[in-house]
Amino acid sequence: MIMLDNTVVNVALPAIQSDLGISVSGLEWVVTGYALSFAVLMLTGGKLADMHGRRRIFLVGLAIFTVSSLFCGLAGSAELLIAARIVQGVGSALMMPATLSIITATFPPKERGAALGIWVGVSSVALAIGPLIGGLITVHIGWNWIFYVNVPVGLLGIVAARLIIRESRDTSREQRLDLPGLLTSGVALFALGFALIEANSYGWTSALILGLFAVALGAGIAFVLLELHQRLPMFDISLFRNSTFAGANAVALLVALAMLGVFFFISLYMQNVLGYSAVQAGLAFLPMTVLIIVVAPVAGKASDRLGSRWMMVGGMMLVSASLLVFAQLQSDSTYWALLPGMLLGGAGMALTMTPMTAAALSAVPLDKAGVGSGMLNTFRQVGGALGIAVMGAILASESQSSLAAGANEVEAFMAGLREALYVSAAIALVGAVTAALTIRSHARPRPAGDAPGSIAETA
Repeated sequence: MIMLDNTVVNVALPAIQSDLGISVSGLEWVVTGYALSFAVLMLTGGKLADMHGRRRIFLVGLAIFTVSSLFCGLAGSAELLIAARIVQGVGSALMMPATLSIITATFPPKERGAALGIWVGVSSVALAIGPLIGGLITVHIGWNWIFYVNVPVGLLGIVAARLIIRESRDTSREQRLDLPGLLTSGVALFALGFALIEANSYGWTSALILGLFAVALGAGIAFVLLELHQRLPMFDISLFRNSTFAGANAVALLVALAMLGVFFFISLYMQNVLGYSAVQAGLAFLPMTVLIIVVAPVAGKASDRLGSRWMMVGGMMLVSASLLVFAQLQSDSTYWALLPGMLLGGAGMALTMTPMTAAALSAVPLDKAGVGSGMLNTFRQVGGALGIAVMGAILASESQSSLAAGANEVEAFMAGLREALYVSAAIALVGAVTAALTIRSHARPRPAGDAPGSIAETA
């Protein structure tokens, strides 16, 4: 349901823009507001799941997500839609780490990679059908119904979870929430996201934007210092002593930073430049997402046998290649120019995401599975939110320069899109290098000092 919501929204953006009169930066907030609240509360969600029971917190998150989806559909203004999307992110932040920690607590190490592959594959079903369903609903019913569809799914999920999932939790004696860490991380991410999205509106050198960047830096430093010195930190810095865990989180940030903004802006390109309908745009993404469904479970099983390092390296290189292909698009390109980028991107993301998840969760103790999965998904969500913001900032800046030089609106958009895609391709290459240097082989024996009960490293 979480993944469906992401992809459904992307193809509905032009319809939302037309109906509610939202600017492009407002559309970015519709997507980024959700991603930021998701990212800010992800670690708290993981900790709450470990403390109070993974099934219980999963159910609370699912209920919040379901109710806020209803309010998204009912929203009659940009402000109400963005607010409801932010609340959706809260529900997702409680749900997502609980799903991964439930799987980690349920399956032994030798089966965990395959289980995570199925998890990614099931999520990818939503990625595949989301754009098509979103297009059909937007064209034939209305964009509001892309949110209403979550309501029956959520209600069924609540019933199924109560009947099927068995409860598990961290049994450590001392538990508490890290409220100072939550506050400082939230301020840092919100200030940074606001500054990147609104910089072209207010001016990059305006007092507001410069002040927000300063607030983001100060709050970020405060967050790191707090986590280093707290007895029970939300963001367990000690986990990063394991190079596999550190590298997997870095790659999660970089792959999302490089790729997730593409879904947003390529959807706008197809509909606003090429003249695709919402249904046609949804169909256009289908090869990419079907390839993720097919490859992700295979990649999960292969990571159990072969390790994750070189699969992640190859995946990130394919992601970079797909972005370079997209950067060659023109205002009159046919779908055959889009297809190679879709195929490369789908294969690359599947080869990266499942081994990355298996590597990260195999490197943390079992009783910290909720926190570990929360940290991984936080990095991914932060990357996605900042990816949209960064691509939007580059695109807007380059577009304004092109307009000032005499280009028309379409030419200016294309110039900005190409510049943003080249930067994203470079980010993906950095991800490939990071994976090569940090992810250890599953054949490496576990260090003698590992905590009893920790999950065998299978990176």
